[in-house]
Amino acid sequence: MNTPNAFHRRLSQNIFELLSSMRLAISLLTVLAIASVIGTVLKQNEPYSNYVIQFGQFWFQVFESLGLYDVYHSGWFLTILAFLILSTGMCIFRNTPLMLREMRSFREHATEVSLRAFSHQAEFASTVPPDTLRVRLSQYLQGQGFRARIGAPNEAGDMLVAAKAGSYHRIGYTLTHTAIVVICLGGLIDGNIPLKVEQLVGWKKIETRDLPQSDVPAASRLSPANLSFRGGVTIPEGSSADVVFLNIGDGYLVQDLPFDIKLKKFRVEHYPTGQPKSFESDITITDKATHETVSQTIRVNHPLIYKGIAIYQASFGDGGTKLTMKGWNLFSPAQAPFTMHGVVKQASQMSNGNATYSVEFTEFRKFNIENFANENGDMASGWQNLLKYMQTGTTKAAKKDLRNVGPSFQYKIRDAQGQAREYFNYMLPIFLDDRWYILSGMRQAPNEPFRYIRIPLDEQSRIDGFMRLHAILLDKQAHPEIARHFAEFALQGEKISPSMMGKLEASTVKVLDIFAAGGFEALAKFIEKSVPAAEQEKAAQTYIKVLESAAVSAYRIAQAKAGQPATMNDSTLRFVRDSLNTTSDLFSYGAPVYLQLSEFDEVMASGLQLTRSPGKNIVYGGSLLLVLGVFFMFYVRERRIWLLVKPQSETVLFAMSTNRKTMDFEQEFNRHKEQLARLLKE
Repeated sequence: MNTPNAFHRRLSQNIFELLSSMRLAISLLTVLAIASVIGTVLKQNEPYSNYVIQFGQFWFQVFESLGLYDVYHSGWFLTILAFLILSTGMCIFRNTPLMLREMRSFREHATEVSLRAFSHQAEFASTVPPDTLRVRLSQYLQGQGFRARIGAPNEAGDMLVAAKAGSYHRIGYTLTHTAIVVICLGGLIDGNIPLKVEQLVGWKKIETRDLPQSDVPAASRLSPANLSFRGGVTIPEGSSADVVFLNIGDGYLVQDLPFDIKLKKFRVEHYPTGQPKSFESDITITDKATHETVSQTIRVNHPLIYKGIAIYQASFGDGGTKLTMKGWNLFSPAQAPFTMHGVVKQASQMSNGNATYSVEFTEFRKFNIENFANENGDMASGWQNLLKYMQTGTTKAAKKDLRNVGPSFQYKIRDAQGQAREYFNYMLPIFLDDRWYILSGMRQAPNEPFRYIRIPLDEQSRIDGFMRLHAILLDKQAHPEIARHFAEFALQGEKISPSMMGKLEASTVKVLDIFAAGGFEALAKFIEKSVPAAEQEKAAQTYIKVLESAAVSAYRIAQAKAGQPATMNDSTLRFVRDSLNTTSDLFSYGAPVYLQLSEFDEVMASGLQLTRSPGKNIVYGGSLLLVLGVFFMFYVRERRIWLLVKPQSETVLFAMSTNRKTMDFEQEFNRHKEQLARLLKE
């Protein structure tokens, strides 16, 4: 009859055997390995919006429920770590005594039957006296690196000599299992269990609002004594910081530091192509308690460690570069250009007529390597592709062209309804197709590539000439004057009736008005709507010739009004055609002004990553134990030799075994067999 005590003993024994079984430890270790692969492949602790864009709403929620965005700090991962420590520790406790006994054992009680069952055994005849043979065999085994023990003779007078070498290979099993416990313990410490408990009971809450760090409530702040953390901070030159932000879930926590970090100077070196080669920061640490200061230069893979907190050079960016720009009104020809100032990471207000816009300066780059002829091509097809546009509605993509183009700045123009487009303007001209241009990119969404317009430079290598021509082409009040100038120039020396002259001028005004309303696209749509299909190609060629010639007259007029020369040559005609292209492109540009960067005062910012990882050294120690354990297991081979001396039959039975049979073992067995055969004949 089973008693309750017996039942409880059996239950406890079953639980102990389960927890201390190797199969459970291997299963837990496999799960952790898979989780670690996920944590390596999937970038951790990114803003949740990045994951939504990458995976979509459905899979984002699935992965979020599994805790895959912060695998190493998820509750299930830490729980498995704890169970693995418990299971492996109990496995060590259960099996280590057995291994120690096996290491000390010589197995000197092996029987003849069991020895003859060995796959590696041989028998020799010997007439050497037993006492002499015992001494001779002991000396041989010791000379071969074996420790030997001679058993007592049995009833038949047989004597067994047992020897072993390499028994310490079993230490490898203990070391590897201990290493797993130590490594997991380090991971558990860095998992910051106290913070998890505080979050569970509601003492700490993740902040999701966009607040200045000084306004973050105490429930979302961590004290300098926090056990472990990993966070980042961006510090502009000349500024300091005493907190880091920890990305957790869909929000953040603010980690207070026991010191201030001041960035004195940031330096970056570039390759000839403009790509960053190396970067470093000169920082000063000021301890809040002792006011001790430490100055040091940190660079990639060369961190500063102060009071257990490692400060790494992680990235760099803009720290508030001051920009001076010239603003050109694109669709208000009567307005003069204006000067505008801005600071990167800040917003400025801009008015254009009755409309007010917010200009958000997001980035400044001193060096750029860009592909200006990407698969999307330019923003519009241009006059030379008007006919192709009418036939297919598509444009031909240009070839890839990567170049270092110097400084640029990036900004968003947001209207009163909150709609924004993003722009990427280059400061220096770019030499493309044997001409100099200023490039400006535009996109409507962050996941779209930039599409570029080319603003041609005039004979003074400025964009003023284009802006003058652009303004007069869009000024419908100037179109009659342009048409008269065009008609007079086109009909020089020819007599024509006033009515025919009027029709030519009216046709020219009509072409200019259509173009001013929407560029080449508007002109193409007008031809499609008003001209029979069979005559559209011919009409398009005629309209293009009229538009080009009228644009030349507009250029002459604009130059004359500005007091500038209007020399006509092939270069000038190319400039006029490029200006028509760009003017047409600007209808898709979506901005009321073009901002031309004229000056900048660069301010760099250093991106630092700060970590407190008390479990790191523990993990390093466990890794060392793991290496030693693997060395013992794979490079230390246990070999055992038995020599059964049988005086009555004047024979010696030789048997040998190993924990791992290899080619080396086969050679060693044959060598011992040959040497023993000679030894027993002497």
